[in-house]
Amino acid sequence: MKEGISFEDFSKIELKVGTILEASPVEDSNKLVKLTIDIGSEKRQVIAGIKKAYQPESLIGGQVVIVANLAPKSLAGLESHGMVLAAHDADGLPIVLRPDKQVPNGSEVS
Repeated sequence: MKEGISFEDFSKIELKVGTILEASPVEDSNKLVKLTIDIGSEKRQVIAGIKKAYQPESLIGGQVVIVANLAPKSLAGLESHGMVLAAHDADGLPIVLRPDKQVPNGSEVS
């Protein structure tokens, strides 16, 4: 288990719901998918390591939860502006966390 953090530290994390508008495999990668996600106030490019569990086209139109205030990071030569939250199943495959009902893009997770 990781070291505990304070509520103040946790409150710095901005979790938002967004809808996937576009999804495509990242060339020369066996695990990365390039996503365009509408988070209400803007559209973000997010690179996610979910290719082994999902066909990119099956993700379009679905909602996901992202860490919206994560510093940008370059992955496979592409800039990612957030992180899609996922758990891992018994086989180690990522399972994207999604709201169980449609909510407005940009809704904050608390």
